[in-house]
Amino acid sequence: SNLLSVTIGNGVTSIGASAFEQCSNLQSVTIPDSVTSIGDTAFYLCSGLTNVVIGKHVTTIGGSAFQQCSNLLSVRISDSVISIGISTFAYCLSLTNVTFGSNVTSIGGSAFQQCSNLTRVTFGNKVNSIGAYAFAYCSRVTGFYFRGNPFSIDPLVFLADDIATVYYIAGSWESTFGGLPTALWIQQVQVSIVNVGVRANEFGFTITGASNLVVVVETYTDLANPVWSPAGTNTLTGGSSYFSDPQWTNYPTSFYRIRSL
Repeated sequence: SNLLSVTIGNGVTSIGASAFEQCSNLQSVTIPDSVTSIGDTAFYLCSGLTNVVIGKHVTTIGGSAFQQCSNLLSVRISDSVISIGISTFAYCLSLTNVTFGSNVTSIGGSAFQQCSNLTRVTFGNKVNSIGAYAFAYCSRVTGFYFRGNPFSIDPLVFLADDIATVYYIAGSWESTFGGLPTALWIQQVQVSIVNVGVRANEFGFTITGASNLVVVVETYTDLANPVWSPAGTNTLTGGSSYFSDPQWTNYPTSFYRIRSL
């Protein structure tokens, strides 16, 4: 096929099985928000494909849908996606990182098998099922990052991923997961402070950052003895939260900092 790029019309709701299979010259695909499903082998062996934009209403990506798309560079699975099929991205040899949206619950067997240049995989907080060999022979992965709780996992999911560590944020994780060592995922807090000033007779400011991030505001008031003390815990619901300090008039000077919970 000489097809180089595809923009799928906004009225399309599904991409059928084998719709673009073996379109080897296809380089770019934009899948609109109207699409809810991508069928099995839809882009199988599209070896020239480098960029895919997945619309925000796709819920399922079928088996082998992007298998052997050997030039596909990165994948961001939108928050609408619930399930990834069997061998969906297997043998995508150029993939370097994969980020799953917050609603992915299941990832099929061999889904990313032998993605040999993959170095980082980040999961949302709802994943609870990963099939056998899903990330087998991804030998360059250094970290699998989990936002949710641990779950039962097939012992062959991470086969031959010898340098990888499983990182977690919270929950009761064991010292190993799927045969890999685990470690606490230390996240850097990336926030901004705006609207600094006095409101309702209290000094305060608006903290903005990642939605639902929980941060602690700490303060100290004595330059000669700079000991930080917690002044409040804020959840950035919708990406922002307002902090105010009712004690601000009790000291001539106050200093503030923000850290993750």
